[in-house]
This record gives sequence, structure tokens and C-alpha cells, in this order.
Amino acid sequence: MPYEKICRTTVCVIAILSTVSLLTSCNSSSGTIALNGAGSTFVYPVMGRWIQDFQQSHANVRINYQSIGSGGGIQQVKSGTIDFGASDAPLSDADMAQTAPVIQIPESAGPVCVTYNLDGLQKPLQLSSDALAGIFLGKITSWQDPLLKKDNPGEKLPNVKITVVHRAEGSGTTAAFTTYLAAVSPEWSQQVSKGTSVKWPVGLGAKGSEGVTGQVKQSPGAISYVELTYATQNKLPVAAIKNQAGNYVLPSTAGTTAAIDAFKDQLAKDPRSAIANPPASAADAYPISTLTFLIIPKDGKDAQKRAALKQFLQYVVTDGQQAAAGLSYAPLPDAVKQQNTQTLSQMTVNGSPMQ
Repeated sequence: MPYEKICRTTVCVIAILSTVSLLTSCNSSSGTIALNGAGSTFVYPVMGRWIQDFQQSHANVRINYQSIGSGGGIQQVKSGTIDFGASDAPLSDADMAQTAPVIQIPESAGPVCVTYNLDGLQKPLQLSSDALAGIFLGKITSWQDPLLKKDNPGEKLPNVKITVVHRAEGSGTTAAFTTYLAAVSPEWSQQVSKGTSVKWPVGLGAKGSEGVTGQVKQSPGAISYVELTYATQNKLPVAAIKNQAGNYVLPSTAGTTAAIDAFKDQLAKDPRSAIANPPASAADAYPISTLTFLIIPKDGKDAQKRAALKQFLQYVVTDGQQAAAGLSYAPLPDAVKQQNTQTLSQMTVNGSPMQ
């Protein structure tokens, strides 16, 4: 899809989502079923499209989704204040043991891209895993570093200090990015590890994907990580990341699909499996790819709301995947779709199976 078209589409979708939220908050019809969700900023643009499409064929349903970050969405699911959450980091077995019963399903996938503010480059910045880990560990502090020059032969990198920007709050995008760094860097794995929130060795914190892109735009020499949709919307460049096959790959839907395919056996056993840093056999895979997840209370008391919620979720993981593909998200493979449908059949109302 041309760069300008992606920008127009994304801006339109986010405008639609804002309108949907207003309609929900102003709802006064006694026959309307209201569903509330919150969480991942990664999924925010496509969630708006899903909500719009679903409501067109379900006039009595109004869905509100708040983009507050994966950590916030998980907390609200645990506290029982929303009907569904969205997170780029699935709940672990330990997490699930500490909360009311929930089910979680993959609902989309996409690349987490590395964006930057550098003048004078003739082509996209190229970064190896060693260079990227070195930057975020605070060991590489200048764009004149020899490792960066090695990754970018023939390019005149600016003689400026590197400013690292990262998410300030709990974030599934952070979980995806740090999962990749932990996979490629033993030093990162030991010192920082991975998760929705980590103790960053260096850098400035910014709230939400919107805050990160804003900070990068106003900081010459800055580098950060963000969803492709937000980088595109803000007209920020994205780096090509070196994968295990030795290829520098730009973030794309196709690159994420290749990453999913590389882990299809693991995903069949556990849909929470990470798809970061695919093996060398996946020559075209983008290495910082992630699945995103819907987290839903297994049981609920309102039969009408539960029925509407199940219909919406079923749409998201089946027909909604075509809409996702048009917004720089990788559609789920058929096997994962089928697995999701089976998982949704576990939803209950007052402890009884749903019809």
C-alpha cells in the first residue's frame, strides 16, 4: 500500500474510533447493549475499524474501546471493570492463577518497528541485533559508532548523540520489543529481561505510542520502538532490522506473516508463543513481530451482553481479519482462527455454557 494511502487510512480509522467512543458515551437507548474494552495501543487503529464494521450490522450494540496500554487493560480485566481487554503480551500461567478465570485468544499480529530522527540518510537505517541491543543498553551512545557504520556502509551517519525513547507505562509493545532483545542479547536478558514494564538502562520515558512518536519527532538523534501504524501516521522513518538469515528487513505485514509461519508448530501447541527472532530458515521474516491478544472473562452475569460480546469476538477473529490486513496487520492463519473459535466456545453465563 502506498505510504500516503496508509496515512490517510490510519487517520480516518482513528477519527472513526473517536466518533464510536462518543456515540457510546452518549447512548441513552434502553434497548442498546453497551460493551467496554481497554488496553493495547498497538491494536487501537484496527479495533476502531472492527467496531465500526460490527456496529453497522448490529445496530443495538455499542462498543467503547480505550487505548490505555496493555498493562492498563490487563488490570481492568482483573478488576472486572471492562468486558474485554487487549494486550500485546499474553497472561502467563502464573498471572492466570492469580485472577478470576479468563480466556485469551490471538486477534492480530504485526511488526514493532524501530523509528528514528536522523537527517541526511539516503536509505532506511539498517540495524543488526548487536547494534540495537547496544543502543538500548546505553553502550552505544553516538551515531558515529563503528558498529552502526558497519551496518550502514556508504551512509553518512550524523555526528550526534543517540537519544533513546521508551514507553513510560506498562505496554505490550514494550513486551514485544524486550522479548526480541532478550532473545538476541544474553546481556539484555540477564540485566533487563522482558515484560510490559522493565527497568530501562537508559532513555526518556513517554506515555503511549502517541507520546513516543511525539518525543522522537522533536528530538534530533532520537530512536525508539513503536507500532508501524503510528510511525506511518506521523511520517517517521523505520529501520530495516537484520534477521537470523542475515537479511535487513523492513517492517511489513508480509514480514510478520513469515514470522508467524516460522513458529506455526509452536503456536499450534500454545497460541501464546512468541514469534520474535525467527530462525534463519525464514529468510524474509521481520524479526520484531508480535501477536496481540484479547483477554476475556470466562464467565459473566448478563446473557445479552455475553452473547453480543461473543459475536463481536467471533467476527474479529474471522471476517475481521480482512480489515486488519488493510491496516498493516498480519491476518491470522486459518489454524489459529479455528483454535480461537474453539476457545470462544468456553465462554459461559452464570456458570452455564452459552448457546
